[in-house]
Amino acid sequence: MGAKYDRIGIGYNITRKADPYIAEQLLKHLLPTSEGIYLDIGCGTGNYTNEFQKRGFQFIGIDPSEEMLEKARQKNKNIDWRIGAVESIALLDKTVDGIVSSLTLHHWTDLKKGFSELYRVLKPNGRIVLFTAIPEQMKGYWLNHYFPKMLSDSIAQMPGLDSVKNAMLNSRFQILGIDNYFVQPDLQDKFLYCGKHHPELYFDEHLRNGISSFSSLGNRTEVEEGLSQLKTDIDNGSINSVIDAYTNDLGDYLYIIGKKPAADEENNSVLTAS
Repeated sequence: MGAKYDRIGIGYNITRKADPYIAEQLLKHLLPTSEGIYLDIGCGTGNYTNEFQKRGFQFIGIDPSEEMLEKARQKNKNIDWRIGAVESIALLDKTVDGIVSSLTLHHWTDLKKGFSELYRVLKPNGRIVLFTAIPEQMKGYWLNHYFPKMLSDSIAQMPGLDSVKNAMLNSRFQILGIDNYFVQPDLQDKFLYCGKHHPELYFDEHLRNGISSFSSLGNRTEVEEGLSQLKTDIDNGSINSVIDAYTNDLGDYLYIIGKKPAADEENNSVLTAS
């Protein structure tokens, strides 16, 4: 994954900004305090890490891409940036008070190992907030109409909700809730479905280069043909019927909120199970 994001990281900061609404929702579910220390795992160039720090919260940012982290250091030298992956976190047990992960789950090589590591470094009662998409949601993106193979490959790499929940539960996390997110028209962070309301965004090569589906999975011929058809449909108005055909209430992404139980709760559950 590091090599992939070293390539993406070259122009990543041009289009990938911290979206204020998503940042607010992550913090709402995390419930951080100014005294705590928190972890942004898969922090990329540190857009959200930096935004959280601006709001008075202390974060450690970890990412497997040195290219990404170099951009992050240029942005804020006062944050503890570290190279690393979720499956092997160079932190002591019970180091952090909470964890966020934004659009990284599909890059983990081992869900079980990843959640076990997050559980290890998280203090009892600490929360974990994951922002991701699941296959059912992605099948509802109108992008499927124009880039079917790319979307199919993207969907195939996304862990399903049951897989994520099972991996969390097997690592002894409690699951507190699931909160759907619908892409907003003023979205600042240009990730895969950023053009839900603004299809013309996908004509921007810099934007596509900052999205792993386009930069790493997209077949050049399919992307060129899909963009050509998209332009035709925008020009003649057919895009509206395409978008309408994919309208659904599943949400475009979601937040998964979990918690590491307090020591006494964990002991009670072990006693009950035995």
